[in-house]
Amino acid sequence: MTDRHAEQLARAAVLALTEQLALAPKPGLPDPRDLAAGSGTLDHLALRWSAKALTPGLTAMAAAAARTGHPTPRLRAELGAIGRSTEHSVRLAGGGHQGALWVLGLLVAAAALDPSATGEEVTATARRIAAHPDRRAPRRPTRGSAMSVKYGAAGARGEAQAGFPHVRSALAVLLAARRAGATEPQARLDALLTVMSTLRDSQLLHAAGPLGLRQVHAQARAVLEAGGTATTAGTEALAAMDADLHVRGWSPRGSAGLLAGALFLDSLPPPASSASSAAGALRPSPDVTRPAG
Repeated sequence: MTDRHAEQLARAAVLALTEQLALAPKPGLPDPRDLAAGSGTLDHLALRWSAKALTPGLTAMAAAAARTGHPTPRLRAELGAIGRSTEHSVRLAGGGHQGALWVLGLLVAAAALDPSATGEEVTATARRIAAHPDRRAPRRPTRGSAMSVKYGAAGARGEAQAGFPHVRSALAVLLAARRAGATEPQARLDALLTVMSTLRDSQLLHAAGPLGLRQVHAQARAVLEAGGTATTAGTEALAAMDADLHVRGWSPRGSAGLLAGALFLDSLPPPASSASSAAGALRPSPDVTRPAG
């Protein structure tokens, strides 16, 4: 794999993240409505700008994977070191995206190990990378580890070690919704709600506890059971969920990074497209409405 392809993978991952940020209405999550309303403007702008700061780190992760050639403990350690350095750069650029960096970093590295792999194969390779411990990681408790101990939530590490089941389910819903005639934003919102309906989000557990988590699960399922965001009933259920999370101040941020992972996998060339794979070309994402600036 060339350095150019490593950068292409990184840029595709960052594009997936910025397109997740551009999606609206996302219940409890930053989206372009914050800019229009003048509320949360700094937070949303900071997230958009700091997403770009991930590019060098993700490029280095892809290059490290291509150089190593296998999902080894050595690669896991190198990805961890690059990730910690990238987190520092992102904090200087405005902060955020720690969860997305973990998801996208592993998926970018896995995609670099086999440029012809399908999405399912990429997540399986990411699982093999995540199975190795990062022996150089700082031994300090995090919010995610605290929620894991207290409530048994798998957290970001458990999600990766299981092969990113929520990324895979989001990708499946995304593809199915498109086939059913949903618009691209509707398909992406249904994919996000699919994640929200089952993810034991450590951020949400910290803020709302297990009862709040179950309430968010039920609200997300209600949208999907109403037919999804392509239907009037689904749209109304989504609006009710959005208003409720806004009032309560609950933010299921873990779901956002996993949706970005699904959008990244969706951007990879199809396996049959050997010519474009050899050229290192990535399939562009379908057009979505992006905020100005």
